[in-house]
Amino acid sequence: MEHDLSKTKINDLTVEGARAELKRLAELLLTANRQYHAEDAPVLSDAEYDREKQRNQAIEARFPELVRPDSPSFQVGAAPSSGFSKIKHEKRMMSLGNAFSVEDVQEFDARVRSFLGLNSDQALAYTAEPKIDGLSLSVRYENGDLVAAATRGDGAIGEDVTENAKTIKDIPHHIENAPEILEVRGEVYMSHTDFQNLNARQLELGDKPFSNPRNAAAGSLRQLDASITKSRPLRFFAYAWGVLSAPLGDTQLSSVKTLSTFGFKINELTQRFENTDEMIDHYRLIERQRSTLGYDIDGVVYKVDQLDLQRRLGFRSTTPRWAIAHKFPAERAWTRLEGIDIQVGRTGALSPVARLAPVTVGGVVVSNATLHNEDYILGRDNSGADIRNGKDIRVGDWVEVYRAGDVIPKISDVDLSNRPEDACPFVFPTTCPECGSDAVREPGDAVRRCVGGLICPAQAVEKLKHFVSRGAFDIEGLGTKQIEMFYGDDVLPIREPADIFTLSDRDRTSLARLQNRDGWGPKSAEKLFAAIENRRSVPLNKLIYALGIRHIGENSANLLARNFGSWEKFEQAVTAAGKNHEIWEELLAIDGIGEVLASSLVAAFAQASERNSIDRLAQHLTILPVENTSTSDSPVAGKTVVFTGSLEKMTRAEAKARAEELGAKVAGSVSSKTDLLVAGPGAGSKAKKASELGIEILDENGWLTLVGDA
Repeated sequence: MEHDLSKTKINDLTVEGARAELKRLAELLLTANRQYHAEDAPVLSDAEYDREKQRNQAIEARFPELVRPDSPSFQVGAAPSSGFSKIKHEKRMMSLGNAFSVEDVQEFDARVRSFLGLNSDQALAYTAEPKIDGLSLSVRYENGDLVAAATRGDGAIGEDVTENAKTIKDIPHHIENAPEILEVRGEVYMSHTDFQNLNARQLELGDKPFSNPRNAAAGSLRQLDASITKSRPLRFFAYAWGVLSAPLGDTQLSSVKTLSTFGFKINELTQRFENTDEMIDHYRLIERQRSTLGYDIDGVVYKVDQLDLQRRLGFRSTTPRWAIAHKFPAERAWTRLEGIDIQVGRTGALSPVARLAPVTVGGVVVSNATLHNEDYILGRDNSGADIRNGKDIRVGDWVEVYRAGDVIPKISDVDLSNRPEDACPFVFPTTCPECGSDAVREPGDAVRRCVGGLICPAQAVEKLKHFVSRGAFDIEGLGTKQIEMFYGDDVLPIREPADIFTLSDRDRTSLARLQNRDGWGPKSAEKLFAAIENRRSVPLNKLIYALGIRHIGENSANLLARNFGSWEKFEQAVTAAGKNHEIWEELLAIDGIGEVLASSLVAAFAQASERNSIDRLAQHLTILPVENTSTSDSPVAGKTVVFTGSLEKMTRAEAKARAEELGAKVAGSVSSKTDLLVAGPGAGSKAKKASELGIEILDENGWLTLVGDA
């Protein structure tokens, strides 16, 4: 009788046992993916699937040489989405920022008021509505007829689910007296009663029930066969809009009510409030009613009510400034802490992770939780103040786990009454567990970091993973597992970004070509090489972000790219800034670039090994300026603008946002490269310096006239 390896502890597996177990898990999980995504008939529960996938990943981590080409770790979803055509959203579908406390909501209100120049006594109304836990959908009407429906997708491009959306009874096929163009946005969901009835029918048919209403709704809407969607009891709440040929109203609430007159269902709990105290009271009311609503919600969304103020506030890169989601407290559960693992990131940070006895929290099986840093484990924050009443965390403890924002597992408490007698305080390592280099904690830094740099395999691998990530080069077919495979390969290694762009040439002269390897073939190999070739041309901001330099995120990469315009100017300035004080000051003058970020940037280009790696990469690329077609006719496009003094018709934040929207670079100080100074009352040294340098100076009215806002 063949031995059942599924119950064998991972540390007890032999190489042959691990190989057999990885084969079993690959077949099991790939079948589960197909059943869930393609056949709409999952056999494994979410908890079972997560547990088996975690086991697969843990075995792969212990036996990296056994990772299979068809490993479930390489898979994201399955075939259904490839069956849908794509729809580009004419107006991007944004996500929302989150608030988790009353203080967060008050800070949101303060930020809005500050941006608009309103004090705490001035009127500012908000709407508050339940945050439906479903799938976002945008439905487009032309001359009153439903012509298209698309999922959110990545915000810019969604899946075309028009025929499926037509089967939802809450979505009208024709609207009388609608604007010529009308995009209605909302959430597809399934009520608790309908979900229970659907699962009862699933069981009667001998099919596996769905794990929760949201998954059932999402899977039903994204069926390739619209008749399956039609058989599912999907509903739709309308709460927003995209492109409009005519306004629906002057306020958020009046516009939503207009959608109701068109035949859409809106949430009856949506109300307008005059202050944050009223908003919080409504939040608590909805929270108390949560279990009786008949559908899933995970918080309350607040939106500035006046649409003209929404337009003034505008958007960040992915979220509106005028709205926020106040999430309900995450569900909590107690479990045992079985170990503390140290992971090394791309910047050398040593991050402690709690290894937990698996426990279900908020419908998801949790087996790991972040422990932030060594201070957090000791029961204190970065300033030395107590957290958890000063209780430290030890292996063997019973800990309370919660999922912050229903996503990231964290530990909130420790039960000292159940602490094992032999539990010892955790000793944080002072050497890197990956390369043995010193792990040091610099003054003012909450994190201990490995000083090994590129000799540390963990840092090198994580930098490569970041380089190919979606926000960076986004190379299809070269994900986390492939990077790990190529990094450890002796024949076709990828040890630094430049190696990615020589892979095809090296493969052609190799005796062990990629297409001949297990799990690869001529088509898959050529597809990877083509994807790499397609990324040889890259926008400057993408490249700056992809380098993985500490403190350089997507926003700061965009700022740097807009300011310097080309790779040559960027590289020359950063290189010179470490030696030339004037250029260093110009770097700091970029609004949004501080000393910490600038120092990190300059240090990266000053280190010989890292600079050489960057130079080798640049030789293989065509680096493009950031596209900025929408501001070509702007009177300030490409100019460097400085605002000083008191602005009376707009706030400084609003002025900056408007200038950047028009393609200008906003600096914090005046230099010889400044093109324009906008000076309000009280302008001092900046105005004087601008005058001495012969820089054009405008008052606020002159600025508004220049940009067409007068």
